[in-house]
Amino acid sequence: MDCLKKNLFSIIIGILLLIIILLLSFLIAYELKYKDKKEELNIQDTIISEDIVSEVPEEYIFVDVKGSVKKPNVYKLQKGSRTIDAINASGGLAKNANTRFINLSKLLNDGDAIVIYSNDEIKKAQKQNTIYVETPCVCEEIKNDACYQDNNTNNGKVNINIASKEELMTLSGIGESKANAIIEYRTNNGNFNTIEDIMKVSGISETIFNKIKENITT
Repeated sequence: MDCLKKNLFSIIIGILLLIIILLLSFLIAYELKYKDKKEELNIQDTIISEDIVSEVPEEYIFVDVKGSVKKPNVYKLQKGSRTIDAINASGGLAKNANTRFINLSKLLNDGDAIVIYSNDEIKKAQKQNTIYVETPCVCEEIKNDACYQDNNTNNGKVNINIASKEELMTLSGIGESKANAIIEYRTNNGNFNTIEDIMKVSGISETIFNKIKENITT
């Protein structure tokens, strides 16, 4: 009887040990598999993160604003900014500033320099050929009155895409407020495609357009 009990006890102990061994084997196998899967996920997350970082564009650019502005300096602007944004960042135009040869709606790139000349400098340049003029002027330098005029008018017509406030005010029915409205509209919406587009500006009625249509161009 005692021998039978001992054999039964040994069998039970053996079964328990086998169960424990199987459980430990299962836990070890599961842990190894989970560890490999976790490392694989970490590698994938790292690759995805690097791809996302590489696709994020530069958010800012630096632009040097010189000349007839209130606070000439290098300014940090958001990517996609335009010339007018850089001028505003510098405190706006100084008194006697001249923007005839500046495209206020031009998109800026990192490292661009914007030079705003004064009326006196423009007049002096007409005589001395010393100032380099960027777009929209087609001349590399202001060589004479013809060059100076041809880039702002076409056969005596005022180009509503690049004309200054003073030039716009030479048109019949266009006072200071309407001239400012025209400049603000083209700054926010881009250049006019046709002369008829000027009627999209607040305050420019068809009656006013009919008065000026023979004297304007785009």
